[in-house]
Amino acid sequence: MAGMCLIAFAWNAHPRWRLLLLGNRDEAHARPSASLARWDDAPRIMAGRDLEAGGTWMGVDQRGRAGVVTNVRDPMTDKSGASRGLLIADYLRDEASATAYAQHLLTAAAGYRPFNLLVFDADHAFYLGNQPAPRLQTVEAGVHGLSNADFNAPWPKTKTLTARLQAWIDAGGNDDVAWLFAALADDSRWPDGVLPDTGVGIDLERRLSAAFIRGESYGTRASTLIAVDHAGAGCIIERRFGVNGAAQGEIRIDFGKQ
Repeated sequence: MAGMCLIAFAWNAHPRWRLLLLGNRDEAHARPSASLARWDDAPRIMAGRDLEAGGTWMGVDQRGRAGVVTNVRDPMTDKSGASRGLLIADYLRDEASATAYAQHLLTAAAGYRPFNLLVFDADHAFYLGNQPAPRLQTVEAGVHGLSNADFNAPWPKTKTLTARLQAWIDAGGNDDVAWLFAALADDSRWPDGVLPDTGVGIDLERRLSAAFIRGESYGTRASTLIAVDHAGAGCIIERRFGVNGAAQGEIRIDFGKQ
């Protein structure tokens, strides 16, 4: 099974944070990956790393440029092409603006495995997808969600995580991120009647309906939060998990002006 993800984010919707980006990375436990760190070959990049293909699923750089990528849950899609994890790595390595990167990628998007991509810089945010055809969308200010379907697709777990992020903001959430991690850790499943039909069968739809997935061979491997303030400073925090959701530690990296 290819990696899945669940994302919620607030873009220019919080008095302190220009970007609040939180998400779960769901992946086979056997797939090798490195924990959140500054990359040896690119120290301004802060992200975990997929050791199989060399890319990453979610990261930020020293200037507060950030990105996240998910796959597309559709067994009928063509799985050939370049690794989608390279999209975030390439963006964070580059000095290009989010606008320039997104516009360039639009011409090359068909050459990658099915993906949903979000990129952010100081001024703009974009969604880019390549299924069923490449498309680019400017992200408006507000709270949004993304999983393994179209941008803001109303899957129950996506709607719920987005609503919980909005509730945290409305309640004046600032430095207390424990509540956000608790929302990412929700392992309750949704009833069959509200589940999407993505062609993988009802048993798998049920397993994947939870925000946090526990399993012997596949599950949530990391929960990550990126917070970037209006000056471009902030932090990235990663909580890692093993088989059946066993906690494996937390790493925090601060960046920008302190």
